Amino acid sequence: MILTCPAYAQGAWYPFNREPRDPIEQGKIDSANDPAEAINREIFKGNKFFDDNVIKPIARAYIEHVPEDLRKGIHNFTNNVGEPIVFANDVLQGNAARALNTTQRFVINTTVGAVGLVDVADTWGRPHHDADLGQTFGVWGVAPGPAVQIPILGPSNLRDAVGLAATSLAVPLGAPGAVGDGVSYGLLGSTAMDTLDYRSKLLPNTDALEKTSQDLYASTRLIKAQLRAKLVEEGKAGQVSR
Repeated sequence: MILTCPAYAQGAWYPFNREPRDPIEQGKIDSANDPAEAINREIFKGNKFFDDNVIKPIARAYIEHVPEDLRKGIHNFTNNVGEPIVFANDVLQGNAARALNTTQRFVINTTVGAVGLVDVADTWGRPHHDADLGQTFGVWGVAPGPAVQIPILGPSNLRDAVGLAATSLAVPLGAPGAVGDGVSYGLLGSTAMDTLDYRSKLLPNTDALEKTSQDLYASTRLIKAQLRAKLVEEGKAGQVSR
């Protein structure tokens, strides 16, 4: 399955910019970092079945029936909802400039940008960047560890999977009372829309990959590893501008 939790799959769908390796050599390296490959491949099959029969049809319908301007607004809104998590990781990474940029984005887009539906901050020179706990661990020097396949969410590695689990536990989805229920439903709704938005944008790339790849599991494992490596390097650089 190509689908991956958006918060842990940022970046364009193309390999991380590095020197190309011989495919056989690359395959040996990737397999050596995937000790549970047999199990992961079985999970991958289940994930792909779910993606093919549930997620992709919904994503295609979303593109066909939802106007582009509305889809852009939804994308902006889900980005804005996620800014507090980005801010927290900016702080944990010691990226003061990025943390300030994220704070300004959240304030500007929540107010002037109509609760985030319009990305005013971007036009004012405060671009969005991605940050999550897996990236933070990487900035701290934690190695990615072995490859894993997460049911429904797709390819990852042990470091990022732990980061995802820790972030999920930290989000107050179980807060009691009317306010807590509102937060819970709001976060769940935003996550669902973020996943749909992300998957719809990947459709052209993943369709092409499925047609050309001789081993889809290995290809997605490699691409995901490269994207995550790229994200960690961006965190270490701490740059704000595009």
